[in-house]
Amino acid sequence: MTDPLATPLTQMLGCRLPVIQTAMGWIATPELVAASSNAGAFGFLAGAVMTPAELASAIVGLKGLTPHNFGVNFHSFQPGAKEIVEIILSHADRVRAVSFGRGPDAEMIGKFREAGIICIPTVGAVKHAQKMIALGCQAITIQGGEGGGHTGSVATTILLPQVLDAVDVPVAAAGGFADGRGLAAALAYGADGIAMGSRFMMTSDSPVPEQVKQAYTKAGTQDIFVTFKIDGIPQRMIRNAMLDQIEASGGLAKWRRGLLAGMAMKRETGASWSEMLSAARQMQSAGGRSLPEAMLAAAAPTLLQKAVVDGDAIGGLMASGQVAGRLDDLPSCEDLLERIETEARTRIAALTGTPNELRGAA
Repeated sequence: MTDPLATPLTQMLGCRLPVIQTAMGWIATPELVAASSNAGAFGFLAGAVMTPAELASAIVGLKGLTPHNFGVNFHSFQPGAKEIVEIILSHADRVRAVSFGRGPDAEMIGKFREAGIICIPTVGAVKHAQKMIALGCQAITIQGGEGGGHTGSVATTILLPQVLDAVDVPVAAAGGFADGRGLAAALAYGADGIAMGSRFMMTSDSPVPEQVKQAYTKAGTQDIFVTFKIDGIPQRMIRNAMLDQIEASGGLAKWRRGLLAGMAMKRETGASWSEMLSAARQMQSAGGRSLPEAMLAAAAPTLLQKAVVDGDAIGGLMASGQVAGRLDDLPSCEDLLERIETEARTRIAALTGTPNELRGAA
């Protein structure tokens, strides 16, 4: 009997389960990627918040933690992007895929394809999915408005069938997924798997400090909302004191936050002011942002880092998918994926009338 959890996505990525662990900044460390990959998912390393040297070290370390192939996330606006691409290409023996938002052009995507690396960008609109496929990407992750961090306005249940009708490549669905019921539902829609961020962040294998994890488990769906005030583009966050302060601020405060965030990022990355301004201007031209918004976009990750690295649940920002509002536990990746697999097989079997003794077939 055909295994319902063996999909074009698992075949393409080489993972056992059609589940992607997304590349959350400072959270998708080698340890979390290894834990998710060893448990059957396909993990992405958060290269978008690393310097080239840090990424090279992280990839080498990750190779020693898992026998499975993995993915790397990056974006074209980060300092050292060209060097990062070369580092990824040099590890094509184990880096099976790259993820990104807008940025890479057809030439860069072509380099990855020549090296045997799958390009699977994350998009939030049908037109962006179509554009990425036209540029040569071999798969797509679609993120509905329920997703955390930068997100769109179209719900996953609407966006997913739109994209499935518009492209002819494997599609992973993100935004609102956390369990086997969601996986079964996504497969029923016609997707080839799901991608989860918040659920993997809320595991015992996640490096996020315990006090911040507790803030996530305590948050209800009413505490997780979309704001435009951070960098001019919608982001889904957990409400806390810092976000309330940002929401209440005016235009002058936006300039001040942009400058302060830029200084913090300069200290963190060692980038020069010219590199910082160059990254901000690229974001400004690509996203229609004002200059202070673009500076915040280039540097706002420092406020996220304050929460997920330093453990400041009050003065940092906590990006979150809406689904976190119904999660109140912190399982290991192994336990989580075992639950997801069991539940997905049970739901699919119930829908298809599969005999009980065949439900756990691998």
